[in-house]
Amino acid sequence: MKSLKATGNELADPAFQLTVLRSEQAEGAHLPAFHEKMRTVGLFPLRPVAAGVLQINVGKMCNQVCRHCHVDAGPDRKEIMTRETMQLCLDALAQTDIPTVDLTGGAPEMNPDFRWFVEQLHALGRHIIVRCNLTIIVANKKYYDLPEFFRAHGVEVVSSLPFYNAKTTDRQRGDGVFDDSIKALKMLNAVGYGQEGSGLKLNLVYNPNGAFLPGSQKGLQDQFKRALSKDFGIVFNELYAITNIPVSRYLDFLLESGNYAGYMDKLVTAFNPSAAAGVMCRSTISVSWDGYLFDCDFNQMLDLKVASAVQHIRDFDATALAERAVVINQHCYGCTAGSGSSCGGATA
Repeated sequence: MKSLKATGNELADPAFQLTVLRSEQAEGAHLPAFHEKMRTVGLFPLRPVAAGVLQINVGKMCNQVCRHCHVDAGPDRKEIMTRETMQLCLDALAQTDIPTVDLTGGAPEMNPDFRWFVEQLHALGRHIIVRCNLTIIVANKKYYDLPEFFRAHGVEVVSSLPFYNAKTTDRQRGDGVFDDSIKALKMLNAVGYGQEGSGLKLNLVYNPNGAFLPGSQKGLQDQFKRALSKDFGIVFNELYAITNIPVSRYLDFLLESGNYAGYMDKLVTAFNPSAAAGVMCRSTISVSWDGYLFDCDFNQMLDLKVASAVQHIRDFDATALAERAVVINQHCYGCTAGSGSSCGGATA
């Protein structure tokens, strides 16, 4: 597979995605405006709370091309954060008490300055999360020591694993991904990750493999723990159940399969005010590979920058950003359906 951008797909254009999402009619189904739905529960305009996470996308390059990827990441994506922009992020963090930095991509480890950046963040005393796709650890010998590197810097590892068998995982993420993921998980376990009392957190992420919402996060976690322990001797801390957001390649899947209207209707019907109040965009500031600021990673992929005069990390001003309203659109139904969804799993 190639990225949407590489194939010239019109959905590679954020503006076209927004045109699709903003359409009131999708195959005859009326989709109410998300901001009106939020207004009915007293959450419009949506205001931020104290920022707890600076999520930084260090590049769209990845060793995988997953069917559900909202970033449209892949080996053919060359957008990579420079060390200069990383330094601007460090300068901004030094002005604040934001406790957690969440590094994502693409495969963040493929950024040539990734290790330097982690070292600098560690020196600042921030809690570091790395969203590792697992297969990168075994993709090339230059990555084999990543588990030890993560351990040395107290990194929390969050890794996608669509299911606890090869058939479902490989259908979503590519042939051989499950076997490589198991190898990587064993390497992480071997240095202490997921082991009781180690303090080294290893959390997994589940995304549905179709046009449906995830089941109970606790139920899924119990299933994954039983199966991975029994079949492979693998342990981990928590499982996050994340709803697929209708953006980029997942939006393409919905449209191509004829599931778009039905899926959006499911999201709208499952709208949960408690989940809406706990959305991650209220406590997160997202930074793109080129330094622009967004309310979340999904808004970043739709080029919906923060509603503030401060729109780039070089001009970072926590006070000004705290006064903004969160930018919302139709895709936000994905984070507010059922038990809610965030980069840390369910929100309600």
